[in-house]
Amino acid sequence: MFENKINILGVGVDDLNLDLASARIDQWIKDKRKVYVCVAPVSTIVDCQEDKAYKDIVNSAAMVTPDGMPVVWIAKLKGGKEVQRVYGPDLMRRLCVNEKGTYRHFFYGATQRTLDLLEQRLRESNPDICIVGKMAPKFCQKAELEKKEVIDMINIANPDILWVGLGSPKQDFWMALNRDKLSAPVMIGIGAAFDFLAGVKPQAPQWMQRCGLEWLFRLCCEPKRLWKRYLIGNTKFIYYLLKDLFFHSGEQ
Repeated sequence: MFENKINILGVGVDDLNLDLASARIDQWIKDKRKVYVCVAPVSTIVDCQEDKAYKDIVNSAAMVTPDGMPVVWIAKLKGGKEVQRVYGPDLMRRLCVNEKGTYRHFFYGATQRTLDLLEQRLRESNPDICIVGKMAPKFCQKAELEKKEVIDMINIANPDILWVGLGSPKQDFWMALNRDKLSAPVMIGIGAAFDFLAGVKPQAPQWMQRCGLEWLFRLCCEPKRLWKRYLIGNTKFIYYLLKDLFFHSGEQ
């Protein structure tokens, strides 16, 4: 079922690193192949246990990146040879800053202020970047089929990469719902990367990221919004891992 992927609680996570992920995206753009990419931290793996429709959407993605260190550690234990963290903001930085105007970018999500700051910062880091459009949609609780005028606006802009920053799982549902109508070769659900790269929200120090403690930093920054995701979600993740371990041990 998961050819060239690592099965983590029924979610196929790709055995890759930032270089491999970037190269794969580059090839998809050259081939004009229509795909979407999901980033998978612990919260995504947990949400997939509780929503089969969401699991199907994530498993239908052309690439599922190991976005959190716990996901990386488990992937390594399961035999991942190339796996390293492919963190949404790092992937976006690689493709928006380190390339020199090769790709056409469209940003969808966040607020207009965040998108303006994001564009400003990206242009400061890479004056050659080609940003062909940006849109801050009206807030809605769940992903919906996008209006024709919005689809047309994005298609007329003709991006190579459509960055979707709606937060998960909504961004992944949105990509799956609208993939066929959009002509951009690659759509990437990028979570809070817009906020981080725009400087609207602080990022955890590198040492906390490497140690798998970014969740604690983010919880301290936004306790009211994130306490369920991290305190309850992380506990559920451990429970599901132990359940999976003992279940498969009992089969042997």
